[in-house]
Amino acid sequence: MRRILMGIIFSSPFFLLAQSQGEQKKFSVIPQVHFRTFWMSTTYPGKFKDDYSLGASLSVGAKLTYGSNWSLQSSYRGFADIWSSQIWEASPITGRRNRYEIGLYDLQNPGDRVFGSFERLTIRYKGQFWEVALGRMDINTPWVNPQDGRLSPTLMEGVSVAYQPNENLVFSAWYIDRLRVRGMSQWTNPGESVGIFPVARDPNGMPSQYFGNTLSKRITIMEVTKKLPKGKLQVSQTQAHNISSTFWAEWNQKWSTGDKLGNWLSGVQVGYQSGMGEGGNPDPILRYKNPQDKNWLLSTRIGFETKRLETHLNFTKTGGKGRWLNPREWGKDPWFTFIPRERNEGYENFEAVVLYLAYNFPKTNLLIYAHSGIHWLPDINDAPANKYAFPSYRQVNLGLKWKPKKWEKLDFHLLLMNKEAINSTPLTPVQQYNKVGMIHVSGILNWRLH
Repeated sequence: MRRILMGIIFSSPFFLLAQSQGEQKKFSVIPQVHFRTFWMSTTYPGKFKDDYSLGASLSVGAKLTYGSNWSLQSSYRGFADIWSSQIWEASPITGRRNRYEIGLYDLQNPGDRVFGSFERLTIRYKGQFWEVALGRMDINTPWVNPQDGRLSPTLMEGVSVAYQPNENLVFSAWYIDRLRVRGMSQWTNPGESVGIFPVARDPNGMPSQYFGNTLSKRITIMEVTKKLPKGKLQVSQTQAHNISSTFWAEWNQKWSTGDKLGNWLSGVQVGYQSGMGEGGNPDPILRYKNPQDKNWLLSTRIGFETKRLETHLNFTKTGGKGRWLNPREWGKDPWFTFIPRERNEGYENFEAVVLYLAYNFPKTNLLIYAHSGIHWLPDINDAPANKYAFPSYRQVNLGLKWKPKKWEKLDFHLLLMNKEAINSTPLTPVQQYNKVGMIHVSGILNWRLH
């Protein structure tokens, strides 16, 4: 925080002076408020511990603009556990806590019912071609993103730069010094954040010990986005210091049918990840990732959309040597087969097929949607290839999103999810709890001012 404050203070003279002589210098203050309430419940048909929680958060801040190029943004968010079951208590059958409801609150300080955290503190310059930001801010890249499925998004501290020479080409870069993981109260460097979420097992089948033992001082991301004659291409390189290097490319295109009925959709994603440095720690027992890992990924999409209907079929396959790893604290999976409330990182290889269907009611601003997917994972007893001891499963999500026209500042999201194992092998309680055989409900209400 001290370095960010010093950087903003150092930049302040430019905030006052870097305007063209002919431009009228004018200050404006825009209040920014975000209230979010989140209901979450997870139930099981058997003897496992059911849980529920109603949480709320309130972010209050302001954006100060100077002229047409400079802005300064700041905000603070408070959190409250309004009504919950005993979410911090372990399941009597498995000895483990649930992995959903407790994520609404501060995993670094379990049981805190009320807490707060400073969020954004950003000075930003935006010109005709350049945009530069310094401080604490939002970030949304393939491998570091808001993962907005809790009471607050993940935020970064550092520098972001974007250069757009024309409307078809954008060069972007990020230097991340620290992160505030979704819902947490504290800011940590990248290595300290790894393992805040459950650490599962190491390649030897023993409990992982990388939490608190991972050295990674920074994350650097380079990205190029280009509009092509056919589609849009995004290429990025994400380097987590002393952990991994991930190359990512994604191409999407809409194909007109020529009869104005709708458009065909197509997309391809490719990825390659390798270990770096010491994998977080020179001791193999304490490291997060094997530096010798080399993994690849292919994901495809084909679909169709109209003004009201969107549907697409998605397929993902991974392979290589070792586990494809991306800290769950840093964001959700970017591949096409991602379904909210589950991820597929942590495996040496897997295959997934997911069908998505959505229908929009324009007059009421109501969207209903469904995900249905099958995920084939490595053998549950193969510890090197299956970090989380997760069985192959099928998942169904049903949801709706509603933004009332009369209350433009409000929006509502309801999600129902069910996961079930698809193999006939008997599962132990630990292999079921938090993983399959559940019904999960999320209800989210947002109110935003600017």
